[in-house]
Amino acid sequence: MGDISKDINSKFKNNKVKALINIKYTANWLSSKEIEYFKPYGLSPQQYNILRILRGAAKPIKVQLIKERMIERAPNATRLMDKLCDKKLIERERCEHDRRVVYINISTKGLKLLDKIDVSTDINFMNKLNEEEASLLSELLDKLR
Repeated sequence: MGDISKDINSKFKNNKVKALINIKYTANWLSSKEIEYFKPYGLSPQQYNILRILRGAAKPIKVQLIKERMIERAPNATRLMDKLCDKKLIERERCEHDRRVVYINISTKGLKLLDKIDVSTDINFMNKLNEEEASLLSELLDKLR
C-alpha cells in the first residue's frame, strides 16, 4: 500500500475522485485485514460487532436494537446471532409478556473472548498513524458523512 495511483495503476480526473476511489479501495483493504484478524477467534467482523454491542449494553437487549447499532447493517443478523448462540457466546431470552420479543445477552464465555481480543496487538497496521493523525482521519470521515 502506498500511493493509490500506483497501487491500481490509474490516473484521476481530480483529487475528489481520487479520494473517493482511495476510500473505497482502503475500505476493501481494511475489510480483508479485519476478516484475517478475527479468523483465529472463530468470529466474523459482524459477529464481533454484535458481541461488542452486547458488552456495551451491560444488560439483555432486543434483537432490533442490536441491528440498529451495528456498524455494518447485516440483513443476516439473526443468522449471525444463531452462530454466536451455537458457540455459547450469547444467550437468548424470551420476553415473559410477549413471546415474539427476544432479548439477547452476552455470556461469560463471550465476555472472556472479547477480553482476549482486547489485549491482542495484532492490529499493527493502525500503528502507522499517531493519535493526532487518527483523530484528524476520524474528523475528516465524519465530515464526509
